[in-house]
Amino acid sequence: MSNSATEHPSFSHAAWAGYAGIASADITPPIGVYSRCWGAAEHDVAESIHRPLTITALTLRADHDSSPLVYIDADLGWWQTLETFQEFQANVLNEFSLAPEDFLFGLTHTHASPPLAKLDPGLPGQAVQQRWLERILFETIEVIRAALDLSFAATLDWRIGQCNLATNRDLTDPSANTDRILCGFNPQGNADNTLLVGRLTDIAGTIRGVIVNYACHPTTLAWENRAISPDYIGAMRETITQQTGAAALFMQGASGDLAPRYQYVADTETVDRHGRQLAYAALATLENMEPAGVSLDYQRVVESGAPLAVWRHAPKSPNTQLRALQASVEVPLKDWPSAAELERQRIACPDRAIAERLRRKRDIRLALGDDETYTLPIWAWKLGDAILIGSMAESYSDMQVELRRRFPAETIICMNLVNGSIGYLTPAPLYHHDIYPVMQSPFDLGALELTIEAMSQLVQRLASPTESSPLLQNV
Repeated sequence: MSNSATEHPSFSHAAWAGYAGIASADITPPIGVYSRCWGAAEHDVAESIHRPLTITALTLRADHDSSPLVYIDADLGWWQTLETFQEFQANVLNEFSLAPEDFLFGLTHTHASPPLAKLDPGLPGQAVQQRWLERILFETIEVIRAALDLSFAATLDWRIGQCNLATNRDLTDPSANTDRILCGFNPQGNADNTLLVGRLTDIAGTIRGVIVNYACHPTTLAWENRAISPDYIGAMRETITQQTGAAALFMQGASGDLAPRYQYVADTETVDRHGRQLAYAALATLENMEPAGVSLDYQRVVESGAPLAVWRHAPKSPNTQLRALQASVEVPLKDWPSAAELERQRIACPDRAIAERLRRKRDIRLALGDDETYTLPIWAWKLGDAILIGSMAESYSDMQVELRRRFPAETIICMNLVNGSIGYLTPAPLYHHDIYPVMQSPFDLGALELTIEAMSQLVQRLASPTESSPLLQNV
């Protein structure tokens, strides 16, 4: 919004114009697939389907002949190992001759879908799971191809809203006189309720896609649930599509400390209610947007009973800039036992829930090796006036709050669990407490703060590009 002495004020949304495509497919696995996501679960395989799992491709190009940026929105939980994703990614990049920075695979992080893991002969439902993983790769390639084939002249603009679905989930244990922090609703905690809605329209002004960027763990359904489900994202998609006729995409925000107030249930009506709550907030934000391709400009004063400021819509050409960067930040690692030692502990552990923790910790250790630091990748896209930024980690919401505080003039879309999944990025003060995100994470104290600094450098570069500045590769 401009408000100088020589210019009349003007308001417009952060926007991008170019060519876009969007396509979706069903990736629901069969009943009987291995789907144990919770340590407390007494079952290992799925017994029913609550809602289908969906994969959606969004392709963005400057023109019909340019190389695309490809974003994948998948109703999936997490990659059990980095190697599993890297093999998957290599196949997709090779199929479309994409540069690594031009491809983002985003997980919704539902905790009611099978883990993305290689064959483990010690677990049931593995043959079904491996066939399903092959199908996900096939469908990913197919939806990207379809989105490219269906490309249309488009405008993507953004509006900030709010939704109160997410609450703080770091609760000091009320039953013990310790510094233990439980993973569940904290009535005294603050939660970032920022909602970003992206509207994808064609030249006729028809809405072709709605993007919802929101930070909230999909953990409504928990250990008692035996159904495959996208959690709250499923009802969110359905409600938005019913109201707009457009495809609905989800981008999981920095949700390390955020989750629904009422969760850990097997009740599917609760999860659908959560999804409708987010959908209604997104639809309200959508209704609060100006038409695509216009600004709202101050025109004149009309003297009436009061001096009336008259604002009117005026044509405005959206920003057409499209850039993709991949950078990295060196973060400290904890001094964990070796993968072999963790496996020995898992085999000897009589507690089913603790053994599952050790299995996941073993897989992380295998992925990271024995170094003292890890080179964490960061991806950032410049979408006209907006900036999308994220990593494979599960960052606390401090990340998105701080980035938006540092760059108040920018529309920043923050994401967790992009191009892999590995562990939490937790604020330094929490390393002095007994808390799951610190215990689970391979990253040591200070990793979140270092990542925020690295991301700030990327945002600064994208927000203020100069002709003489080369594309940033590492920070």
